[in-house]
Amino acid sequence: MPAEIVYVVLGLGLLMVSLLPTIAEGRAFSAPMVVLSFGVVVGLVVPGEDPVSPILDARATAHIAEATVIIALMGVGLALERPLNWRTWMPTWRMIGLAMPLGIAGVALLGWWAMGLTVPAAVLLGAVLAPTDPVLASDVQVEGPRGLGQDRTEEQRADGRAEEDEVRFTLTSEAGLNDAFAFPFVYLGLFLMGRGAWQEWGMEWLLWTLVGKIVVGCLVGWLSGRLLGALLFRGRLRGRRVAEVGTPIFALAATFAVYGLTEVVHGYGFLAVFVAALALRGAERDHGVHTALHGFVEQTETILTLVLLLMVGAAMSAGLLAGLTWGGAAVGVLLVLVVRPLVGWLSLLGSRGVDRAERAAISWFGVRGIGSIYYLAYALSSEYVAEGLELWSVVAFTITLSVVLHGLTATPVMRRLDRRPRRGPGGDFAASAPVG
Repeated sequence: MPAEIVYVVLGLGLLMVSLLPTIAEGRAFSAPMVVLSFGVVVGLVVPGEDPVSPILDARATAHIAEATVIIALMGVGLALERPLNWRTWMPTWRMIGLAMPLGIAGVALLGWWAMGLTVPAAVLLGAVLAPTDPVLASDVQVEGPRGLGQDRTEEQRADGRAEEDEVRFTLTSEAGLNDAFAFPFVYLGLFLMGRGAWQEWGMEWLLWTLVGKIVVGCLVGWLSGRLLGALLFRGRLRGRRVAEVGTPIFALAATFAVYGLTEVVHGYGFLAVFVAALALRGAERDHGVHTALHGFVEQTETILTLVLLLMVGAAMSAGLLAGLTWGGAAVGVLLVLVVRPLVGWLSLLGSRGVDRAERAAISWFGVRGIGSIYYLAYALSSEYVAEGLELWSVVAFTITLSVVLHGLTATPVMRRLDRRPRRGPGGDFAASAPVG
């Protein structure tokens, strides 16, 4: 694609993204739906057989998606008001420990049965489509941190939206964690493809890839977050705290530093960034600097997301779906409409503080997106995967289906939930009923 066309496309895309939040507010469509559609149009009208296809350079696509995800994870961690706690995070632990492995197994079985994939490729597909998205699911997630002295907006007071409603919190925290927890299963698919018999590497995968790298990610993330929090709120420059004189770029610097350090010591950087953000937020939970940090992260994430969605949309209209079979389409449809809702519903049965309507909403809104793009591009950058186009087709179709269906349903479903009596993290209803 000529450079001048790239500038035109990016300029129009950014202009559109800057206006879409206001246009889409309260309407049954989302900004990702429009941007993805714009990418499809770009692919149709720009000359060339395949103007911007993720397949052309898997490593470059992986790096763009990687940066987008880690920046989004920092924003997600900063946005959460609820401190890390085993009891109040129980729905999240259930979604990570039960729903995600069951979802991987379900998609792998469908890939093997409906698409005729080999067992290793089917496992890889299940892992690639496992993470829900911290980037594209903003319509059903926590909006952002409240600074010192801030209160709910007039709109939130009018419709009864709680500061910590269980649906938004669970979907946000789940998306913050499952990008990292899907990684061992991506490795499992790659190991099955290229490392011989299970007996040769099974113990290594179990002890190090599944457990050890998660432990390292948690430790590095927590320690880094505590140190960054001490620097921000106890460090001083010219007699003032760093939090009062620093710039929002601090959040970006923290994101890259924590991620890079964790990867150097072979932990899961995705997990470390999210944990570091939680620790940083907990250092002084109500300080207004978190709002500034989150706002900058969100704007950066928006630009990177725009680039990726344009790439995928343009590639779809230029041949990315050429490898999609009826079996592949069935896998995507069943994941969105059956597998995720079913495993989510079953995993949350008996969870204290989550009622029937909330359980249904959490189970339904398993948005697929940028995380899946990263994992597939990462896998395809290895020499083991032979089903590249077929997997890209299924993943692109599933992301599109998810963006459309979840985008259309997010506003009406969340509006209906928001108008119910407010509920705290412990599950008890507040004394006041919603207004309106």
